[in-house]
Amino acid sequence: MAHPADETEVLYCATIVVMSAVNKLDALAIVALAVDSLVEGQLTQRPWIPLAENAWVEIEIPKFGEPPPLAIDVYSALSDQHAKLTALTLIATLEANTAWKARPDFEV
Repeated sequence: MAHPADETEVLYCATIVVMSAVNKLDALAIVALAVDSLVEGQLTQRPWIPLAENAWVEIEIPKFGEPPPLAIDVYSALSDQHAKLTALTLIATLEANTAWKARPDFEV
């Protein structure tokens, strides 16, 4: 499956922050399980998790030696509002299904 960013010219991103020390593979697995989805592109530089039509998640982890937070980027091919709404929905899902506490890194 091709990365969704390869199929669109404009991407919108809303980032959520989780104060958790976890590696990227574990974080991808936790998010995928919480949203009942699969990690796509597992053997690529940019694995992602489909959330909804035209929306997906990518995860950035702190660089070596940096403390958390874990940044979860929610991308949309539709609009900034769609990215933000999807990110807020993801926060609620993560908090309901994991021990993580998340917050938006954007104004609500």
